[in-house]
Amino acid sequence: MTDKPSVLFVCVHNAGRSQMAAAYLTHLAGDRIEVRSAGSEPADRINPAVLEALAEDGIDIAGETPKVLTIEAVQASDVVITMGCGDACPYFPGKRYLDWKLDDPAGRGVDAVRPIRDDIRHRIEGLIAELLPTDR
Repeated sequence: MTDKPSVLFVCVHNAGRSQMAAAYLTHLAGDRIEVRSAGSEPADRINPAVLEALAEDGIDIAGETPKVLTIEAVQASDVVITMGCGDACPYFPGKRYLDWKLDDPAGRGVDAVRPIRDDIRHRIEGLIAELLPTDR
């Protein structure tokens, strides 16, 4: 791992879970961690309930768009966190892979997305503590 760790979040549509995770890591870690997100089958837009749930926590990702998962994104990342993309995620030796079991917010309203959002934030706080143990 370089001085600045890099994390890639992957879910199927890159419209919910991976976008929330990337948003929280960027929001909480700032520029101390390089953040990417992608989907194996990207949607056309971010889930509106996800946008609303994040906005409630002061995070605006309305300008983000779902991105397709590329081999280059995986190769450029130290940690790859999957959230339901299964075998679509390429494996490269030397990368740290984590699979976070999270409910999919697709088709759900903001009331159902809030607990997913809160779970993701909690996991991100733990990830930051691991990746930046001596916060500079």
